[in-house]
Amino acid sequence: MPIQRTLIHAASNDDRWYLCRGDDPADVFVFHEPNGPSGGAASRIELAAFLAAGRGSPEHRALLTRIGSLVGPARTRAAEDVAGPEPGAAGAEPSPGEAVSPVQLSG
Repeated sequence: MPIQRTLIHAASNDDRWYLCRGDDPADVFVFHEPNGPSGGAASRIELAAFLAAGRGSPEHRALLTRIGSLVGPARTRAAEDVAGPEPGAAGAEPSPGEAVSPVQLSG
């Protein structure tokens, strides 16, 4: 399957940044395509590195806006439908013979 890409920012100098996904759904990265006259080479930037290094840049803000759009009213409702135990289940006592396991908290 070819790499899927979505334009996240086109700069006034014609540089372009794309959010990309490879064959593996976990293979998500940013692809920077410089403008022709600059003579620069296109580059793949791992998502974590892009987010850590680009604070405040227009392409960084554009990606954060796109990520933020994933958490909107239409999407939030679907998450609420799936979350949580059935009412009253949280404080229920175990049935006779049912093992009680301690809760592990990580900090």
